Amino acid sequence: MPNGFNVPRRRWGKSELMIPVIPFGTQGFGNNFGPVSDDEACALIRHAVDIGINHFDCARCYGDSLRKLGVALKRGVIKRDEVIISGRLCCHSAAKWGGYGDGRPDYSAQRAIDDTRDQLDILGAEYFDAMLIHDPHEIEPTLADDGVLAGIKRLKEEGLIRNVGYGMRPHEFHLAVIEQGETDVLLCFGDHNLLRQTVSDDILPAAAAKDIGVMHGWSIMRGYLTGIDLSKHDQNSKDIQRATKMRQWCIDHNVNMLALALQFCLQEDRIHGNPLGSLNVEQLEANARAVTEPLPDGIFERFFAEGF
Repeated sequence: MPNGFNVPRRRWGKSELMIPVIPFGTQGFGNNFGPVSDDEACALIRHAVDIGINHFDCARCYGDSLRKLGVALKRGVIKRDEVIISGRLCCHSAAKWGGYGDGRPDYSAQRAIDDTRDQLDILGAEYFDAMLIHDPHEIEPTLADDGVLAGIKRLKEEGLIRNVGYGMRPHEFHLAVIEQGETDVLLCFGDHNLLRQTVSDDILPAAAAKDIGVMHGWSIMRGYLTGIDLSKHDQNSKDIQRATKMRQWCIDHNVNMLALALQFCLQEDRIHGNPLGSLNVEQLEANARAVTEPLPDGIFERFFAEGF
């Protein structure tokens, strides 16, 4: 890889896709964390591919990022066959396309079909490598005979989706779809990082037994575990309190906290990708370096011996 980057890759379960261990969470250039122009997004997307981060995990609810990824494809900044794209069918509310708002989401198969086709039009692409049902409030309606899963299974038969899955946090929801047996990939959130590792108790062994590909979001807890100053964050939050103590420990021991956080996550080989949203090239390259930066021998043993 150019510029000395060598981001590892892992097989994403039975999807057979080889994905970078830190896929690009496209919310990074969706304007939610700062403005990113179309030209800036295109340059960032191209640079990500050039350093080996060619998996883009996108969703309508990630600001304006889906359209920007489409701009990069339509301008020829990237070619469809050099990237992996996983998408989401948002199930947050009754708002259009299940976006954030109020009311019960439309869990119908037809909505899933219409939504996916519309997203492909926005991207200017012929298929998604994976489509994940995103944050349903209820799991049973998605599994119904004419529910969301049935819709994306039809699209898989047509070749518009190559793998079907779910992206959500409740462990009981994950276990239900794993048991149901028609899921290729999963995305869980916030439960395997330096703060907690509860997915190892149930989701990971169940998914591994069926060779389901797993990604884990919030590996750095939206920046809490990167080493940034958290003094302006909610000091009543136990996560903030613990992350602050971890940051000080890393300062005292001259350890890059971002590298510590990411390489801890990579020790769990049943998780194949840890999506990260980068706002700019500097963040992108810092993440890429952190997954391979040498850490002192025995650093994790010393870290956890401190009671973290």
